[in-house]
Amino acid sequence: MRMRDILCRERRRMPGRRELAAALGLTALAALSPLLPGGLIGPAHGQAQPRIVSVGGVVTEVIYALGLQDRIVGVDSTSQFPPDALRDKANIGYVRALSAEGVLSLKPSMVMLVDGAGPPGAVSLLNESGVGIVRVADETSEAGVSAKIEAIGRALGAAEPAARLAAQTKARFAELATLRGSIARPRRVLFVLSLQNGRVMVGGRNSSADAIIRHAGAVNVADGIEGYKTMTDEAIMAGAPDVILMMSHNVNHATTPAELFAMPAFAETPAARQKRLVTMDGLYLLGFGPRTPMAARDLMAAIYPDAAVPPLKTASAP
Repeated sequence: MRMRDILCRERRRMPGRRELAAALGLTALAALSPLLPGGLIGPAHGQAQPRIVSVGGVVTEVIYALGLQDRIVGVDSTSQFPPDALRDKANIGYVRALSAEGVLSLKPSMVMLVDGAGPPGAVSLLNESGVGIVRVADETSEAGVSAKIEAIGRALGAAEPAARLAAQTKARFAELATLRGSIARPRRVLFVLSLQNGRVMVGGRNSSADAIIRHAGAVNVADGIEGYKTMTDEAIMAGAPDVILMMSHNVNHATTPAELFAMPAFAETPAARQKRLVTMDGLYLLGFGPRTPMAARDLMAAIYPDAAVPPLKTASAP
């Protein structure tokens, strides 16, 4: 998951919106095929199965989890899980820099777009083309993640398997909540999105970083900031983070604990004293799909290494 992907997504997220899981919707903007009972979209008798272009890493992840990957003809570059997606499917480019012509060249019958996919001009051209467009709201709450899974399944005519996957995800979140209940002293975590020219960009309240920190049973040091913004050195020092959280990057852009904690903003923090820098894969950490409870558990284990946080028993449920 790229920095600009996170920033664009968060600009579209209104405060409190993640609590409105009931508002999660999939809007079909063009006819795909006859509706199945209950309003589910699926191929009519005798018609070829849908040709899907999946735009958004979480959308692709859910489709694969439902076993419907054979319907996918193209994915965007954020579709990094499972690895087979980018290896086996046509790559239509970055989620927010789509080419309508490139998408339409794959002759899709359905394009599933996560919130914030674009640019708007490309989406407008897709609408005008007559291809079926399905929008997927990008929610971060427990209820919102499960609703997202169910909504994708309904659009694909796979309501029952999606309901089962959503139920498994709910069970994992419930087990995660039990683990959170055992935390006596929540630690303070600062998510750092980027370090450029001495400017520290962090994840504040109503951001996806804020959501995963809270799911992991910790306190977001930057909750006085809305979304992703820069934070002053003085504010970071005053926030006294116990742990610094970052996305893992390739070797050319990696930040070591020694480099990070040599910076004045971090040098005097509690995190610096024990070199507590946690890095995790961006899509796993901030994707908010079926793997999110496990990602939050892994983050919890990294934040509280002395607690011997057990793996989720429900993680291996069929």
